Amino acid sequence: MKKYILLFILSFVCIFSIFAQQEVAQNKAIPVLQSAPAPVVFSDDTLFYINVRQISLTPEERAENISERLEKIFDEDLYQKNGIVTSMNGAYVEVACGDLIIMSLSEEDALSKGISNQELAEQYIAVIDKAFKKAYEEKSLLTMLIRIGLVLLVLTGIWLMIMLIQRGHKYVERKIEENSHKWLRDFSYKGYTLITAKQAMTLISWALKLVKWVIIILLIYLLLPLLFSIFPFTRGWASTLFNLIWSPFKKMAISVWRYLPKLFTIIVIYFVFRYLIRFVKYFFKEIESERLKIGNFHPDWAIPTFNIVRLLLYVFMFVMIFPNLPGSDSPIFRGVSVFLGLLVSLGSSTAIGNMVAGFVITYMRPFKIGDRIKFGDVTGDVMEKNLLVTRLRTIYNEEITIPNSSILSGNTTNFSAMAKTQGLVLSVTVSIDYKYHWQDVHEALLEAASRTSKVLKDKKPGVLQTALNDFYVSYTLCVYTHETNNFNPIYSELNRHILDVCKERNIEIVSPHLFSLKQDESSKNKK
Repeated sequence: MKKYILLFILSFVCIFSIFAQQEVAQNKAIPVLQSAPAPVVFSDDTLFYINVRQISLTPEERAENISERLEKIFDEDLYQKNGIVTSMNGAYVEVACGDLIIMSLSEEDALSKGISNQELAEQYIAVIDKAFKKAYEEKSLLTMLIRIGLVLLVLTGIWLMIMLIQRGHKYVERKIEENSHKWLRDFSYKGYTLITAKQAMTLISWALKLVKWVIIILLIYLLLPLLFSIFPFTRGWASTLFNLIWSPFKKMAISVWRYLPKLFTIIVIYFVFRYLIRFVKYFFKEIESERLKIGNFHPDWAIPTFNIVRLLLYVFMFVMIFPNLPGSDSPIFRGVSVFLGLLVSLGSSTAIGNMVAGFVITYMRPFKIGDRIKFGDVTGDVMEKNLLVTRLRTIYNEEITIPNSSILSGNTTNFSAMAKTQGLVLSVTVSIDYKYHWQDVHEALLEAASRTSKVLKDKKPGVLQTALNDFYVSYTLCVYTHETNNFNPIYSELNRHILDVCKERNIEIVSPHLFSLKQDESSKNKK
């Protein structure tokens, strides 16, 4: 029985020790919390990385201190005198060169790499030895001579390439000049010479020079990094010079690539609205041609309404495109947009007033193109009616431009509105002495109307006694005509026939001034 109890105790102790060893191993395997790795740099080359804090020093500070000490060892030539060795200092392994301690490696540093700190120190020493040997080789006389030779070789190559480009430019320019009479002609359009052959030759010569210098500058720019990469202390210049132009192009390419989805969105929106506007235009063209009739919608409203709808569609399209424009969300872009909008609104208040008046006039329909109207003291035919102004042509071929806001605020007489259907009434007033019977005067005036051409025969003229003055009667002859754009010649012909008929019938036409003269003459005769 005792044997079994002892065996049980021994078994329990063995099992416990196994679990304890596993627990210790697991505890040792717990990774050390690491920070972002910091590079140790020597002669512009990264040797290794430090990623563990040490007391109060961050990995960046430790890496910077190690880099400074390596530079000091190389500058003071301590490496060739003392070499680099390791030594134990408690739990730390120190890497030193003579009396100068380069770094101290703790167990945490070793755990971060999965090896012991002594092995880690030997790896770092091997990397440092290799970097120092390379640096000493680069400082040797033979290496310097080789690099100087490479510099001369690159410079000679650049010079030869530039000379080759110069000769190629002269050869091409000479060939073009020799064959200019065959290859170059005057560039004309509808009888107007835009560019002569001589001017074209000048432009070609200028373009060749531009291409030559662009190639030379590009060649030099591409070969300079190669030249700077020969010496270690100028290698940074090469990368800096190359990035001066490459970085903007790279940023532009990345920006364009990222902007492509929005660009496709803008293209789709543009084409959708383009064909929508075409459909709307076709719809209103059908209304204008009267093939499509909609209630009380007049055909002459079609194009103005289309212009309004098209403007609204363009505005809506811009509202949809604006968020997709590059830089639309930047404060500068928004500020410029607000500033331009303010300028337009302040500088175009009169124009906007005329546009609103033009829309109102269009839908009021007081006149249309071709009508003869009278506005104020101006009488003429409507030549043009747009959103801003209305243009009239008088009988003297004068072009009068009237702002739409003035027409909307004034009175307009339209002679053509009812002329086609009911006829325009033309009236002529004559003064006849009381001694003539009114029936004779009526007959004479009606006969004059019948002799006049372009007067409606189906609408009977009329004569009115419009005034019984002190010494004469005022008769008004009214005739009808459809010719609203030529009523001045009709007036002239009608007056001419009135004079002829009155002379034939011995009817005297008087006027207040003529009557006053006759009264004065009779008074003098009596005296």
